[in-house]
Amino acid sequence: MIHVATVHWRDDRWVDVQLAYLERGLDEPYRVYAFLGRMKQDHSDKFFYSSTERLKNHAAKLNLLGDMIGLAADPDDIVLFIDGDAFPVVPLAAPLRAALAEHPLVAVRRDENRGARQPHPCFCATTVGFWRQIGGDWHRGSDWKGGSRRWAKKGGNQAESDVGYRVLNKLERAAVDWQPLLRSNTTELHPLFYAVYGGLIYHHGAGFRRGLSGLVLEQHGESELTAKPLARLLDNLPKSKLTHRLHRRYHPARRLRRRLVAEQRALSESVFDDLAANPEFYRRFLEPLHLDATAPR
Repeated sequence: MIHVATVHWRDDRWVDVQLAYLERGLDEPYRVYAFLGRMKQDHSDKFFYSSTERLKNHAAKLNLLGDMIGLAADPDDIVLFIDGDAFPVVPLAAPLRAALAEHPLVAVRRDENRGARQPHPCFCATTVGFWRQIGGDWHRGSDWKGGSRRWAKKGGNQAESDVGYRVLNKLERAAVDWQPLLRSNTTELHPLFYAVYGGLIYHHGAGFRRGLSGLVLEQHGESELTAKPLARLLDNLPKSKLTHRLHRRYHPARRLRRRLVAEQRALSESVFDDLAANPEFYRRFLEPLHLDATAPR
């Protein structure tokens, strides 16, 4: 049995899309447990279990679902944590069980995100027994081993903190050899989003929010724009309603952000329309198609 733990937030469109891909991709018995936050419609009858409790913390929701599955499922059952905007694009059960026969945990690792080293909860699979054994916890943790590029530039030694690092720390302390799934894309629309991992899993990225990643802002020169004379002038004006409007309208970095948000929203909608209509949509990102789930450590 595969037990799927997922979280949806505000956007109802992803519920039926994800469930349809899970139905195609999980070719053995499975159950889906979900947190459904601020949805416009009632989707509770579509899940084995669902909750609409107003928890804000994404990690807490995943932990609660994991605890519930751990209490009810057999130790050898698979628990699969997956974001609401992620799903398998090929039959998953056989390659997943083969990978778990060699490694106790299989998860996306987003090397493209400034060399992030941790298992990512957009897709993470293990057995119920192993998750209980390590005391799995999706709350934010610190990457003391890898350090932080952001803090290193400031001369500090504080470690990177992000979701997944508590899991990574538990795995490293126990000397567990886990299996990362890496980005398979050979065609890129975005440096972080619209990704296929291990040729098996699609993750839309920011499916439930409109924020911009720091990596994208870096690539488009936000720091250079912030150093321009006009930006420095606007940043140093006394705070008032008028200067707030001037800052919002004329600041080079703010204008860059508005443009990138609009472009990202349009691209996201275009890709969503494609994936909702065409189960083979992911092939546009994989030319030639790569279906090897393994990745070098």
